[in-house]
Amino acid sequence: MPEKIDQVSTCYMGPQISPEQFVPEHIFIFLAKGKIEGYDGMQKHTLQTGQCCLIRKNRLARYDKHEEDEGGFEKVVVVFEESFLKNFQERHRIQATKSADKGAFMRIPDHPLIHPFILSLKPYYESSGRIREPYATIKREELLLILLEAQPSLTSILFDYGIPQKIDLEKFMNGHYKFNVSIERLAYMTGRSLSAFKRDFEKIFNDTPGRWLLQKRLQEAYFLIMKKKQKPSSFYLDLGFEDLSHFSFAFKKKFGMNASELLQQG
Repeated sequence: MPEKIDQVSTCYMGPQISPEQFVPEHIFIFLAKGKIEGYDGMQKHTLQTGQCCLIRKNRLARYDKHEEDEGGFEKVVVVFEESFLKNFQERHRIQATKSADKGAFMRIPDHPLIHPFILSLKPYYESSGRIREPYATIKREELLLILLEAQPSLTSILFDYGIPQKIDLEKFMNGHYKFNVSIERLAYMTGRSLSAFKRDFEKIFNDTPGRWLLQKRLQEAYFLIMKKKQKPSSFYLDLGFEDLSHFSFAFKKKFGMNASELLQQG
């Protein structure tokens, strides 16, 4: 009996990248089972079983995984690092232009070769869920050819190797303060050196980046507790806090009470 998409197990191809909310390389995700709800600071994105997307490099992004009703969450993840893409572009003589699209998540339209490609990976799986070389490189090239046929405009995204340019710092920070990333990453994404970022930040916000981020997140937390009656355990990660104890300590220090006390007041 032919294997179905929802029978595909999780697989990973490409270099290992750290699990942070800054995306250092382009990442392809095919969802074999479950649901993904992603957020990039501008809008929310949903990926259903059988769908796929590209998460763009040099962007902030996070997503929540949801298992299906009968249980299970499986995905195929493929990383396209810059050196791999440059080699591919040179061999296939691909010309690329700058992309105007700013979002982190790009849904890939349905294409008749995508599902057969995903199913073709199974014989190469190792127990770790990875595919060994040289098969991983060959399969990544095959996938890239399919994606460029499915959505030719991807050439302007995948083969753009430029670094982030200087952007509106105030607008960027007000849209991305909920992401848990380092100050160095934020500086890079706004097209500034760390010293220039701190200098510009203080001119605009009259505060240091670290203090401003903490106060902004705590103000949002106060609103969610007082007005929305939400418990900290349901949102502390979404506001960029490392853990619940870190949030609780900072909250009490600022407001002079525990979050549970504020929740009872409402």
